[in-house]
Amino acid sequence: MLLASQRLAELAGVVHGFTTRNGGVSKGELRSLHLGLGDEAQGDLSENWRRVAAALGLPRENITVAQQVHGACVLEGDTGLGPLVPIGKADALVCTAPGQGVAVRVADCVPILLAVPGGVAAVHAGWRGTAKGIVKEGVSALCLATGAEPSQVVAAVGPRIGACCYAVGPEVVEGIGVHVAPDLFVSQRGSATHVDLGAANAAQLQAAGVTDIDVLDACTACEPRFFSHRGDGPGTGRLAAVIGLEGG
Repeated sequence: MLLASQRLAELAGVVHGFTTRNGGVSKGELRSLHLGLGDEAQGDLSENWRRVAAALGLPRENITVAQQVHGACVLEGDTGLGPLVPIGKADALVCTAPGQGVAVRVADCVPILLAVPGGVAAVHAGWRGTAKGIVKEGVSALCLATGAEPSQVVAAVGPRIGACCYAVGPEVVEGIGVHVAPDLFVSQRGSATHVDLGAANAAQLQAAGVTDIDVLDACTACEPRFFSHRGDGPGTGRLAAVIGLEGG
């Protein structure tokens, strides 16, 4: 059901996980641990989220989500309406409240989890968010909320579409290239241009002053244990990346 970052797992008081598509109750092409928003019978979504929250030791209603819009807005997620109701439009959420968690949903985009003493954050970075520097905004907001320095941040870049499967047009390279040197995230495979979104976000983390970065080696489009928008089509399910603080 859940994949973990070794580095985040070593942090006292922090719980986290990147979901796979296994371990839930959804049916059909959404089988089985679909964690989308408003596109399935609420009973199945609620049960799927209950299972994820239980695995992390958090109450289901204490997980906060946002309506993701491929932008660069960060919201405070210490209180919310549970994982079925977004608190607003944003692509990153920061949490400093014990017993609370925040989550982002993905199906090829990059999920990034951040932790410092006293706070955590979840970031959703598609290519547009990457081009807008959303992960830098997440680091800045987390440090502002906790008084930490970027050098104290532990970051985990989760399962996402890999460069192996992500052929793109010039607008993607041009957009991300504003923040990251192309040789760090672009490769040529025959006549096709491929982009490594994980590498681009890791480079942005480093530019923001983060040095402790765990990049999980997993491609959502290659591996059947994940949902993939590019591999399965727009009707596929959604994965989630969740992080929270124990206690409360």
